[in-house]
Amino acid sequence: MRPVRLWRWRRNPMRRHSDVVEAWIVLATWICVLVGGALAGAVAARMTDSAFAVRRAQVHAVSAALTDDAVRTPLAGSGYDDGRVWAPVRWTATDGTVRTDRVQVVPGVPAGTRITVWTDRTGHVVSAPATGAVATLQAAAVGALVAPLAGGAVWAAGRAVRTRLIRRRVAEWDEEWKRVGPRWGNLSGGKG
Repeated sequence: MRPVRLWRWRRNPMRRHSDVVEAWIVLATWICVLVGGALAGAVAARMTDSAFAVRRAQVHAVSAALTDDAVRTPLAGSGYDDGRVWAPVRWTATDGTVRTDRVQVVPGVPAGTRITVWTDRTGHVVSAPATGAVATLQAAAVGALVAPLAGGAVWAAGRAVRTRLIRRRVAEWDEEWKRVGPRWGNLSGGKG
């Protein structure tokens, strides 16, 4: 026997009101999954991009000079670094004060080499902000991760409503069977 597609939408004497309600719940759930997931992903991507813009506005690049030669070989690390080494640098802040700190540089860079470092409003060295294609890619990745999560949450909510509706329908069937079943008598062919 082939399954009948869209049976809940067709006129049928066996179709109950709860079947129609369930069909509408399934349809609404899938629409909300698709639209809500895409919307949540777009909002998350936009918020991430805005956060990157705020970060770019809070930091600025300054030219600094290495005060000592950088070591030629990086120490054996945990495997999470990119082969750079720590070296001391000096720069003049916008208020005219001379500042020093340590930053990561390529191994073997001689003292006096000019490099660009990023500082915050207090003058502390911070990591470079995400810009251009990197910021766009990261914002898109956040949106791509949030969209299915939001869609999954909506689907789970729709599934919970549908499960409750199914339980209610089974309870209604049970009540109807208790009323109708005794009128049929014993149809199994046995005595009793």
